Amino acid sequence: MYNKNIETLPLRELRALQNTRLTALVQRLYKTVPFYKNQFDVIGLSPNDINSIDDLHKIPFTKKTDLRDNYPYKMFAKPLNEISRIHASSGTTGKPTVVGYTKADLDVFDEVVARSLACAGARPGMKLHNAYGYGLFTGGLGIHGGATKLGMAVIPVSGGMTERQLTILQDFKPDMICCTPSYAQTLSEALIKNNIDSKDLAVKYAVLGAEPWTEAIRTQVEQGLNVSATNIYGLSEIIGPGVSQEDFEEKGTGSYIWEDHFFPEVVDRDTGLPLPYGEEGVLVFTTLTKEAFPVLRYWTNDICSINYDPNSKRTHIKMSSIKGRSDDMLIIRGVNLFHTQVEEVIHEFPSLSPIYQLIVEKKGIMDGVTVAVEVVSGVDVESLALKQQLIKKIKNSVGLTMGVMLKNPNSIPRSQGGKLNRIVDKR
Repeated sequence: MYNKNIETLPLRELRALQNTRLTALVQRLYKTVPFYKNQFDVIGLSPNDINSIDDLHKIPFTKKTDLRDNYPYKMFAKPLNEISRIHASSGTTGKPTVVGYTKADLDVFDEVVARSLACAGARPGMKLHNAYGYGLFTGGLGIHGGATKLGMAVIPVSGGMTERQLTILQDFKPDMICCTPSYAQTLSEALIKNNIDSKDLAVKYAVLGAEPWTEAIRTQVEQGLNVSATNIYGLSEIIGPGVSQEDFEEKGTGSYIWEDHFFPEVVDRDTGLPLPYGEEGVLVFTTLTKEAFPVLRYWTNDICSINYDPNSKRTHIKMSSIKGRSDDMLIIRGVNLFHTQVEEVIHEFPSLSPIYQLIVEKKGIMDGVTVAVEVVSGVDVESLALKQQLIKKIKNSVGLTMGVMLKNPNSIPRSQGGKLNRIVDKR
């Protein structure tokens, strides 16, 4: 563990720390950010009404539209002359969301990423191949700072240029790689294409994040790169990567949320009411320690559950893998659909690769979905029996009849370092 005292803090002490930090945060935001003062005033809520995390449900949600409405700096709780770094989202669906960090915020960022990398198997003295993009995206610089704090030697490769990535993996001999799961798939396939044996590489750990992924992708990446692959979760509005991390010795049991800094809730996507531990809903975060850009009850849109694991190493709560985003959920003929559900079905077919896309289009007056999925080498793409088996399995598992297109290997677009779009919506 990177910070054993905090990571194993008894729950009663953790709650007391969260309560202290929350009450101070609410008082400060009411005085410094007009958006939050207005939120409280409109519903007649006083900062003095928030005395513990048990009172959080009284506070309205903060949503991405609120951040865009206050573009670029109106959500900042510190003056610009105290800001040490500014990041922003890609802004592909409108104005980007802009986030700021003080020096203390960057120290917290480094701390939670260092914890996460240690949780994934990293140790001081190891070399990290960082294939997250550097720039306004928080991934590259966020991972870089945390790895440096942990005592790793960072190789700042950034994304893309796959042939160069392979050369560096061979020559620089990193112990760990960080990238998106879809780009890890790309790298594992590129090794085969270039006749490189993954067993000849030094890399043993892969930290994957920035997009939802499943056990099917974990299996492919671990076999293809000869690594232990774990999930890192984060979003720029909360801090960036390092909000939560899966332990390399506890894979499949969820990712620890560093809840001394980020308090999580899961709420019903329709009513907004808090849900019990273990139930799936929208993940909501309150940042307890950020100075420049704190948020109260930020609606992430990510669908998951949270729970305490009595058999785990740490006392912090765990979140399940992300099922999908509530705004990316497809509603097809009355059935709620996430692409990860189809991915899990594909994983049950040894003759299929976890390289796929869902193609959504109008079919008459109804919406329809076709699954385009690559077969493994040597499998006939005209196999009617395989198509029918996949159609039947999807119908039984998901509740929808979908079309199936079997594709030759390497015929579906690959990630070039960033996130991969699994859904092609032609409606």
